[in-house]
Amino acid sequence: MTEIEIKIKIGDPKAMREKLLGLGVAVSRDRHFEKNVLYDFDSGALRASRRALRLRTAGKRATLTFKGEPQKSRSFKVREEFETQVHDPREMRRILKALGLKEVFAYGKHRTVLRKSRLTLCIDETEAGNFLELEGERHEIVKFARALKVRRTEFITRSYIELLAGRGQEGAPD
Repeated sequence: MTEIEIKIKIGDPKAMREKLLGLGVAVSRDRHFEKNVLYDFDSGALRASRRALRLRTAGKRATLTFKGEPQKSRSFKVREEFETQVHDPREMRRILKALGLKEVFAYGKHRTVLRKSRLTLCIDETEAGNFLELEGERHEIVKFARALKVRRTEFITRSYIELLAGRGQEGAPD
């Protein structure tokens, strides 16, 4: 599927949650911790082609995600994304290693997932700051951003890896 998203820098995550609830958004998953680990080959082929392979764990849940090269867009982050649930993350790590992949970057974040119609909203608390991520169709993102009084010039299309790299860490695109 094609993923279309943006991030918006926010201050207080609790205040943003209350604001979103006031706009008719429903909580889909309460605040939880996610560990994200990116994998690549020794050659760095995935990073070089701006693709990413991520294993995300949150409690007992795990998801393996492949993200394709970002497509051209001035205001949105657009890329192909394929993901599947992983029953046994430990065994998946062994499979990835056996395929010649290694961990190249890891980061954690606290995330609250909310929904409004077909729009997914995530409040993310990271070492790079707090962000509201909007994922859905372009027109839905723009419409909801307007409701928040956020202009397109405030849309952030950089990945958390890139945002964290600004804090002295290095990694591949997420």
